[in-house]
Amino acid sequence: MMTSDAILDMFNRYLEGQNYDRSPKSLYEPIKYVLSMGGKRIRPTLMLLAYNLYKDDPESILSTACAIETYHNYTLLHDDLMDHADVRRGRATVHKRWGANTAILSGDSMLVLAYERLARCRADKLKDILDLFTETALEIGEGQEFDMSFEQRDDVKEEEYIEMIRLKTSVLLACAMKMGAILADAPPADAENLYKFGEQIGLAFQLQDDFLDVYGDPKLFGKAIGGDIVSNKKTYMLINAFAKADKKQREELMTWIGKTDFDNNEKVETVTRLYNEIGIDKLAIEKIDYYFGESRKYLSAVEVPVSRKAELTRYADNMMRRKY
Repeated sequence: MMTSDAILDMFNRYLEGQNYDRSPKSLYEPIKYVLSMGGKRIRPTLMLLAYNLYKDDPESILSTACAIETYHNYTLLHDDLMDHADVRRGRATVHKRWGANTAILSGDSMLVLAYERLARCRADKLKDILDLFTETALEIGEGQEFDMSFEQRDDVKEEEYIEMIRLKTSVLLACAMKMGAILADAPPADAENLYKFGEQIGLAFQLQDDFLDVYGDPKLFGKAIGGDIVSNKKTYMLINAFAKADKKQREELMTWIGKTDFDNNEKVETVTRLYNEIGIDKLAIEKIDYYFGESRKYLSAVEVPVSRKAELTRYADNMMRRKY
C-alpha cells in the first residue's frame, strides 16, 4: 500500500513529464500553464487510492488519473472565463493572460487530451471507462448550466442547490473513485459503494468551499475571502440565509444584494454578520458533517480489510480538516 503523499508525488512527476510538442505553441502553452498551477490533485489521488485498495501497482493507471486531472482543469479554465475571474491559485487566469479566444480553444484541446489519455487504459476496460466518463462529463455540464441559471433566480431551494453541486462537483470525485475500482477489477458492489463515497464526500467538500469563502483565512485561501458575497452568488449560505432570516434581516440582505456601488469589505462584513445572527455558520457545519458521515457509511460497506482502507480513510479525514 502507498501513502497518499507518495501517490501524489508519483502523480505530479508523471503529470510534469507530459509532452506538449505540437504546434502552435500558443495553443499548448496555456495547457501546460494550467496544469502546472498546482492544486490539491484530489481526483487523481482518490482514483489511485481506490485502485490501491485492490492492487499494488497504481503506477499502471497514471494515464487515466492524468486524464481526470486534465479534464478537471479544463472545466476550471472555462469556469474562470464564464465567471470573468482574474486569478486562480494566486496566478492570472488563462483568459486574462492569453485572451478569451485562446482560453476557449486551449480548454477544448484539454478535453480532447483527456479522452486521449483515457484511451490508454486496459483494452478490456475501455468501454466501461469511456461510458462512465462521458456520462460524468455530461452531468458536469448540466450542473454548470444549473449554476448559471440560478444566478437569474431568487427562488432557488436548498435541494436544488445540493443537486447542482452534486452534478457540478461531486460526480467527478465519484467517477474517479469508480474508475480506480473498475481498473483494479473490484467487485461491482464495491465499485458502486466507492462511487457513492466519492459523491457524498464531494458534497461535503463543496459545502466546505462555500463555508471557507466566508470564514476561511485569506492567507491560506490564496485569495480574498467573501468573493461569493460580493458577487451575490447563490451558495448554500445565501440560500439558507434568505430562507431562515426574519423580516428585518431579509430586508438588510436584499438591500446589499441590490446595491451596485458599494465597498467590498463593508458588504462582506455586513453579510457575514447577518449569517452569524441567522446561524448559517452552524447550519453549514452540520450539513458538511452530515455528508461526510454518509460518505463513511459507503466506505465501510466496501469489502476489503479495514487495514487496506486506512490510507483512504486518513486522506478523506484530512480533506475535511482543510482550511483552504
